[in-house]
Amino acid sequence: MATEGKNLSSYNKDELHDASELRIGLVVSEWNGEITEALYQGARETLIDCGVLEINIIRWNVPGSFELTFGCKKMLRSQQVDAIIAIGSVIRGETSHFDFVCQGVSQGIKDLNVQFDKPTIFCVLTDDTEQQAIDRSGGKHGNKGAEAAIAAIKMATLGQ
Repeated sequence: MATEGKNLSSYNKDELHDASELRIGLVVSEWNGEITEALYQGARETLIDCGVLEINIIRWNVPGSFELTFGCKKMLRSQQVDAIIAIGSVIRGETSHFDFVCQGVSQGIKDLNVQFDKPTIFCVLTDDTEQQAIDRSGGKHGNKGAEAAIAAIKMATLGQ
């Protein structure tokens, strides 16, 4: 397991560039809302802790993880953001729907990173169980939202 022995919330602010001027977008899936809200909170709190001003954090909601790509694209085209974090949670069910959604959203976010000059950070949990999602959204493995926030700052300031 990739998160075994690692806390997703750990970071060192001293390793980051100044984030006080950054504008960061967060596009949040409403599906599995308890999980995605916890991821959003982890990302938001980390961004603020690292110097991003609250007024420079823009949140948009979309119905599900599959819609994250479109929401991120619309935000990239209409808002002056330095990076976007796509926040979602897909939990395996009894059908192959899980595989199609996970593949679609991961490919979609990859495509945004190729098409646009602003990074879109993948903060979509793809878990087998709800407990795994809880463990990675503020539970025993920390919060993937915090990890995504650090990635957003690093990618937005890449080359500085």
